[in-house]
Amino acid sequence: MRTARLAVLIGIGGVLLALMAGAVLLATRSHPKAAPGPQIVTVVIPEGKTAAQIAQIARSDGLTGNYLDAVNAAVASGSRSASQARLRPSDYGAPAHTPSLEGFLFPATYELYAGAPVSRFVSEQLEAFRQNFGGAEAARAKTLGVTSYQLLTIASMIEREAKLPGDRALVSAVIYNRLRLHMPLGIDATIRYALHDYSGPLTEAQLKMSSPYNTRTHEGLPPTPISNPGLASIEAAARPANVKYLYYVAGADGCGELRFSTTYSQFEGDAAAYRAAVSRNGGREPTCKRGRR
Repeated sequence: MRTARLAVLIGIGGVLLALMAGAVLLATRSHPKAAPGPQIVTVVIPEGKTAAQIAQIARSDGLTGNYLDAVNAAVASGSRSASQARLRPSDYGAPAHTPSLEGFLFPATYELYAGAPVSRFVSEQLEAFRQNFGGAEAARAKTLGVTSYQLLTIASMIEREAKLPGDRALVSAVIYNRLRLHMPLGIDATIRYALHDYSGPLTEAQLKMSSPYNTRTHEGLPPTPISNPGLASIEAAARPANVKYLYYVAGADGCGELRFSTTYSQFEGDAAAYRAAVSRNGGREPTCKRGRR
């Protein structure tokens, strides 16, 4: 009798377990696990990179398509009804039919879906530029006697020349002072841009190369910006320091500061000190020893 009852209880328990297992299975089927969302890629563009250098970053971060082709396609022309995803350099005072968007590809940190097309990335860069370069910068350009495009070009040179924040407004002053005096700017970063060479010393032949980007031999600004500047360099181009400096050279201590001067003789002295420091360091840039014991 007890055996029979036990068998019944076991049987009922088995049924209950089966029902519970079925309920769990049904619940699992009714509420499947959500599929993982699309992966987000963070694309970091440092200040002062060129379009060609940004193309390498976009490719290494897995964006799809040819970045430089997307940049070229984003140059607007014709009527002002062009898409917001495109930009017309002439609206900023660039010569008509300027084909380059160098300078407008705003450096920042962008978040995009993994595998996003580079055209989407370019659109976000241009929108970021519009948000950071507008009426205030245009007004400052007019006050300084330049176009917005020229101010952007000056900012691009400041970005490549000044390694320390405190030097930006001083480099800006040197550029404006030389432009007013019709002196060649003599900025080697513009030559490097033409050569796509950002390392090693420039040769005498390169320094004398026939190119509108050679600001040693051509008066005035280069034809386009030579990098894509950030806010700090744009601000420096809009508000140069109130100084009379006409020259600068890298400091002999190798710590990044520039040495500014108003006379050529003073500049030559600073330049000689830098050359001597390079010679002592085996032909390489001086090594900063500040802070070392």
